[in-house]
Amino acid sequence: MKQLIRDLARQKNAIILAHNYQPPEIQDIADLCGDSLELSIKAAKTRADIIVFCGVHFMAETAAILCPEKTVILPNPEAGCPMADMVTPEALSARKKALGNIPVITYVNSSAAVKAVSDICCTSANVIDVVNAQSADEVLMTPDKNLAQYAAGHTDKTIHLWDGFCPFHNNLTLKDVADARQKHPNALFMAHPECPPEILALADTIQSTSGMIRYAKNSAHRQFIIGTEVGLLYPISKANPDKQFFPASEKMRCTDMKKIRLQDIKNSLETLSGEIKVPEDIRKKALGAVQKMIHLV
Repeated sequence: MKQLIRDLARQKNAIILAHNYQPPEIQDIADLCGDSLELSIKAAKTRADIIVFCGVHFMAETAAILCPEKTVILPNPEAGCPMADMVTPEALSARKKALGNIPVITYVNSSAAVKAVSDICCTSANVIDVVNAQSADEVLMTPDKNLAQYAAGHTDKTIHLWDGFCPFHNNLTLKDVADARQKHPNALFMAHPECPPEILALADTIQSTSGMIRYAKNSAHRQFIIGTEVGLLYPISKANPDKQFFPASEKMRCTDMKKIRLQDIKNSLETLSGEIKVPEDIRKKALGAVQKMIHLV
């Protein structure tokens, strides 16, 4: 099956992208693995006609925003994101108006329609830089309240929160971390900024998914507890074969990130099913918010 998929991709001039949380067999056949924005930016620079995005819906939309001339496919269109669904463009526009039209900073983990009514986007890696680059003293951040609270600890600006969150990061508890540390007393605890503030307060370092991989590679430590979705254990172990990695909790398993199967990729390459299209008026506005971030950082 894997060889068949690779052959189909070559025949169709397609590039296969896999997010760091995808199952190992999906990452193994991908041309590029990484975090969502990193993948879309790299894909935009390739000569591929087709992008097969193994991730969730908002990630494929971001690729479509950046690559309007390419066909973007999500092998399983049912792969969504609960956090991205916690904000709508209508609700965001109303909240922005109620706050006096202060700048809106939107996490890339959001729909194209939400990005389109935002002033600038951010990632978990660059959120502090994006917030501090705004000239306004107050900003509204959406949809992740935990990421916003993390940024608030590194700025003098007032950050208004949206009541959204990643269910899997948000449900990591103090007991989960304590239990993991008891099992692995010599391990360094790395946490993703989508985790709640009380979890981040315990972290030895706070990193995005790609940041965790880099940090582990450059660290003298040999053991790490990973406070993010368990799918990261595969690429981070692969990149650091001489080190050990343990999940902060096995509960941190995103069901949407595990929906894509090898058969789905094969089917989508054969039929070009699962194409993700963003209406041009929304795409242009969303592109503006994404490009402001890219140019800033």
